[in-house]
Amino acid sequence: MTDRPWARLVDRRSVNRGDARRVALLQALDELLREQTLEQVNVAEVSRRAGVTRSAFYFYFESKAAAVLALMAELYDDASEATDLLVKAEGEPEQRIRAVISRLFDSVEASPHTYRALLEARAASEVVRELWTAGRAEFAGMVAEMIDRERAAGRAVPGPDAAALGAVLLDLNDNAVERHALGAGPPRQQHVDALTTIWLRTIYGSSS
Repeated sequence: MTDRPWARLVDRRSVNRGDARRVALLQALDELLREQTLEQVNVAEVSRRAGVTRSAFYFYFESKAAAVLALMAELYDDASEATDLLVKAEGEPEQRIRAVISRLFDSVEASPHTYRALLEARAASEVVRELWTAGRAEFAGMVAEMIDRERAAGRAVPGPDAAALGAVLLDLNDNAVERHALGAGPPRQQHVDALTTIWLRTIYGSSS
């Protein structure tokens, strides 16, 4: 799978994810985010825990917010792969859509503290918001292409503009996983069931 545009822009340097100093910095940031909010985290403390200088942090990352994006690379990868599975439109729609939505919840549950930090970063940093928007627009475009193909094949029902529909459906996913990460809203399974039903009825005109 090719890198997404927003993923390539996270680091200040073109480095391998396995770079030892970069890995140490992200591990230190992850540890601190288990104890503090992103606003409370200090770059000097991240660097100290990683065993590198403060300047080394800024060699790799423009800011704490950018470092959080790098820390969330695995979630981005999961979201990308889930979207790829969705747009291939292989198999029964209900099983495919439920699997994709469940995978998104799995990704957030695997690292809720870093996801909450991502929400902080998005609210505080224009750069992060721009990268988030770019990524979402790409995902929405992929979903729109899938909807158009399914409509052309007679499997999906006619409806609103596919691009607008894809964007709105992803908005629902985003809102649901955010609420889940913050401990709000219905239990996970009810969230997944509701989202699956909305996607199915909106695209295919049925809930099964």
